[in-house]
Amino acid sequence: MKKFIIIITVLVIVVLAGFFLSQMFEQNYSSTGEEVNTDTEQPEEVAVTEPVDNTKTVIGQSVKGRDIIVSHFGEGDKEILFVGGIHGGYEWNTVLLAYKLMDYLEANPAEVPAGVKVSVIPVLNPDGLNKTVGSSDRFDLADVPDDKDQLIAGRFNDNGVDLNRNFDCDWQAEGTWQSRKVDGGSKAFSEPETQALKGYIESQKPQAVVMFYSAAGGVFASNCHSGVLPETTTLTNLYAKASGYKAYEDFDFYEVTGDAVNWMAKNEIPAISILLSNHESIEWDKNLNGIKAVLGHYAE
Repeated sequence: MKKFIIIITVLVIVVLAGFFLSQMFEQNYSSTGEEVNTDTEQPEEVAVTEPVDNTKTVIGQSVKGRDIIVSHFGEGDKEILFVGGIHGGYEWNTVLLAYKLMDYLEANPAEVPAGVKVSVIPVLNPDGLNKTVGSSDRFDLADVPDDKDQLIAGRFNDNGVDLNRNFDCDWQAEGTWQSRKVDGGSKAFSEPETQALKGYIESQKPQAVVMFYSAAGGVFASNCHSGVLPETTTLTNLYAKASGYKAYEDFDFYEVTGDAVNWMAKNEIPAISILLSNHESIEWDKNLNGIKAVLGHYAE
């Protein structure tokens, strides 16, 4: 009997000890099972703000599979699209101008008016640019060759097609560039680069498009046999007045078929071509003034 009482007593002591230990254990742990530091006060949660990079969208690939990228600045509903490098390495200064614009907008975001989104495609023809300067995106002036044939070769995509003869306004398989014949492609939009721009334009429907070329020194309106859109005339004159370039109602130095901005006009999208004065300079001050005039026109 005495042994039984001793056993019962020991069991009660073990049960009570276990109960007190479990209470102490629960006080030192949170309800989620994580240990609670009872010696130090919990730090307040701090919100971390990471730098927001410019939105970039891949809209297609070149013949060689190089990405064609558009960068966006601002978040407005009215999109203004700038395009460089349709003639790749032959018009390499238009690529540098487009990148200069991107760098400027990144450093000066307040220059994008409220209600406006600025989009920039710096290189529509990355294969052509790579043929000339050895890069399909950013490059240095030291990368630009002196060899004229190498420069001319960079005008075309990797299928040998002049992309600014591959759009659906008066398209022909054989186009003209100055006094020579060039390949316009097997049909309108036969090339992946022009398909990429077409798809982007049709899906996003920008308020206006500005394309950079060289070299004739002027602002040229777009038209595909339906007359120049009133808004295109406004943009042409705005950019010309602000930049100091001469304004032209159309490009009539020689016959052009399959032109990009003329196809946009056919689809009732206001579009202008900026032809730099030469093949070596980006004429930044002139073009910045023109760009600011266009953006100010669409400010709310």
